[in-house]
Amino acid sequence: MPMTRTAARRSSSRSLADLAPDEVKSTVDGYTAIYDAGLDGRKEHYRSFVNRYYDLVTDFYEFGWGQSFHFAPRRRGESFKASLLRHQHYLAERLSLKPGMQVLDVGCGVGGPMGNLARHSGASFVGINNNAYQIERAKLHTRDVQALCRFIHADYMRIPEDDELYDAAFAIESMPHAPDKAGAFGEVLRALRPGACFAGYEWCLTERFDPGNAEHLRIKNDIMVGDALPEIASMSEICAALRTAGFELLDSGDRAHESDPQTPWYRALQGRDLTLSSIPRTPFGRALTNLTLRAGERLRLFPEGSRAVSTLLNAAADALVEGGKSGIFTPMFFFLARKPPHPKT
Repeated sequence: MPMTRTAARRSSSRSLADLAPDEVKSTVDGYTAIYDAGLDGRKEHYRSFVNRYYDLVTDFYEFGWGQSFHFAPRRRGESFKASLLRHQHYLAERLSLKPGMQVLDVGCGVGGPMGNLARHSGASFVGINNNAYQIERAKLHTRDVQALCRFIHADYMRIPEDDELYDAAFAIESMPHAPDKAGAFGEVLRALRPGACFAGYEWCLTERFDPGNAEHLRIKNDIMVGDALPEIASMSEICAALRTAGFELLDSGDRAHESDPQTPWYRALQGRDLTLSSIPRTPFGRALTNLTLRAGERLRLFPEGSRAVSTLLNAAADALVEGGKSGIFTPMFFFLARKPPHPKT
């Protein structure tokens, strides 16, 4: 059973059984303490908050989700994996990616989408990620297109690149972690050449969300704590932040509505995809993982705290389904924005 590690200490070949006995629990405790500190605390310590989270969950994600940590609208009869790839290719089409372009992947995860887009478009990519272990995994997953892929271990709130360097940029469900949306978008704007475009998918509250509804607030909180989010923005707030950063907003909309009613974006978490590879994502698979980790902790096969990570992710998965079914949440608010060209002289 794959699990987690401390970013500076684990290689990609080590298993859960190789970890120090107290390593997982101390990371869980640190993550929980930051979340419980409230919104200001989460924003102030966001780098540690998000890093701790991905130290804990990256191997869980790869085990259950593969190399692309995101959702996608699904067509009837379309597989989960095919929907993810089509969702990624949509960004390539909207950004008109092609060979010779320099493209910034803002929050590149373990490199699944970057590798797919490099193979699809032939463009060159630079992925920025604050988590060292995920960069190790990304290099592994993109080794067949390594000539087109480069990685930077850094915070996208402070991109360590020159101004006006990139021909395009994209972010796939990575910027919900940002403590300051306009600030994060402003860094992307700075790194883009004049006239270049930035496209992405954001986790958002929809117009159906009622801040006075206790059940809506519970769902929102469970998503936040289970996914290391300081807050969840509304769709209008994302648009406003892009404009505040200096972008021209060319297009936006919730792509969740493009799913076939029989295959909503959250179907993968409901246990309705009856394939062997889908089992870890299902309620049954998640419960089985939890039971295995519980027994493993008692037998000292897994470090203390392993089951707590699984429980955290299970609660988040249930909340995502509830958010999707109620229509108060979407993980795929699409935006396409352009850095204004230099004025003619």
